[in-house]
Amino acid sequence: MFRIGHGYDVHKLVEGRKLILGGVEIPHVTGLLGHSDADVLVHAIMDAMLGALAMGDIGHLFPDNDDSFKDADSMKLMAEVCRRVRAEGWEIGNIDATVIAQAPKLAPHILQMRENIAKVCGCDVSQISVKATTEEHLGFTGEKLGMSAHAAALMYRK
Repeated sequence: MFRIGHGYDVHKLVEGRKLILGGVEIPHVTGLLGHSDADVLVHAIMDAMLGALAMGDIGHLFPDNDDSFKDADSMKLMAEVCRRVRAEGWEIGNIDATVIAQAPKLAPHILQMRENIAKVCGCDVSQISVKATTEEHLGFTGEKLGMSAHAAALMYRK
């Protein structure tokens, strides 16, 4: 049995915050604002996995009004999502994700992001695709006001 889910997330860029994507701290003048570390890529991936299995979303599992998740490491949250998914008998077939950001250039960091995600998810790096694109200076991402990410997850039952 196979299930497919889609995830989307968006966070505002602000000064004074670290920019963390796929568990990689990327040097940049601004970072993403959020209750946790605001890793927009990992958030979209978690929502894709949860959505595929009709298990809610990260806002339900890790609410932003719960101080225990304040400044949480999104990779640790993803480990919990993977634990819950596996407890229900599901595995990751593959994940395909795209980060939308005008700057900085993400290509030098993508392999490390893929490796980090694969390690936490307990799968092979070949099952994790991360891409990055700009929006040619259009919209909030093009104006460098924020970043967004889309992810699709194919889940299967063993």
